[in-house]
This record gives sequence, C-alpha cells and structure tokens, in this order.
Amino acid sequence: MQALYPGSFDPLTLGHLDVIERGANLFQGLTVAVLRNPSKNPCFSVEQRLEQIRQATSHLSNVQVAAFDGLTVDFAQRCGAGVILRGLRALSDFEYELQIAHTNKSLAPQLETLFLATATTHSFLSSSVVKEVARFGGSVGHMVPTGVAEDLARLFNQSSP
Repeated sequence: MQALYPGSFDPLTLGHLDVIERGANLFQGLTVAVLRNPSKNPCFSVEQRLEQIRQATSHLSNVQVAAFDGLTVDFAQRCGAGVILRGLRALSDFEYELQIAHTNKSLAPQLETLFLATATTHSFLSSSVVKEVARFGGSVGHMVPTGVAEDLARLFNQSSP
C-alpha cells in the first residue's frame, strides 16, 4: 500500500523525520508532499524544502518527495495513495487533525487517515518553535536534520548550527 504524508515542512524537523522513517517501515511506498500554500509566507521556498526532505530521507529507498497544491485528497489519489499519514505531537494536535481527517473522508471515502504519535523525544518540536529558536541564534542541531540546521543558520545570517 502507498501512503501520503502531506505538510508544509517549513522546516523539516526531526519529529517529521521520525514519522517519515516509521511510515516508510509501515508502507510499501511513502510520498512526502510539500503543500504549496499561497496563504502562508514560508521561510524556505518549496524547492528548498523538497531538497531538504530529499537529503534527510536519502537512506529510505521507498520514499518519494513531491510538491502539490489544491486538496490533499486529490493529490493522494493522483499518487496512488490509499492512506494519508499524519503525525501527532500532543493532545492539542488531535482535535484539528481529527477534523481534517473527517473532512478528507467526506471528500474521498476510499482514503484512510492514519495517525502516528511522534516519539516523545520530539514531541515538543514544531516548525514554528524551530524557526523562533534559530531566529534568535539558539542551537537547533538537536531539532532538525543537519542540512536544515545549516540552511537555517544561513537564513538568519549566523555561524554554523
């Protein structure tokens, strides 16, 4: 079975990578999909985020990386996914994710949503927290893959992470 793991990944965190690695073990194929969202003002371009994810997942032979716009369910169907994979950090994520899962089910009844709880070591991570720490010069090497930490340091004109 093929799965889709959609998100903005701005930037990719070790929590995201945890879900990707575990999803790659569960499914025959996993597509990590970066949403082009015109209502957001990301730190990194879609192309940069795709490259960050490709670098971080290069050890996973069954992971593909793509970008999309529009409805997640439409993209899931185009890439042959039967499952939408979502990560949960804390109980606070659940209400929003459940609402999205129900909406997706109403739009595409054949698609299932699978929630994976992020490893407890990464449960405090969010892309917003990572950007805030990096913006003020804090170390993010324990929060994001090495390449992403380097990109954040460059973005905020700082020395290596």
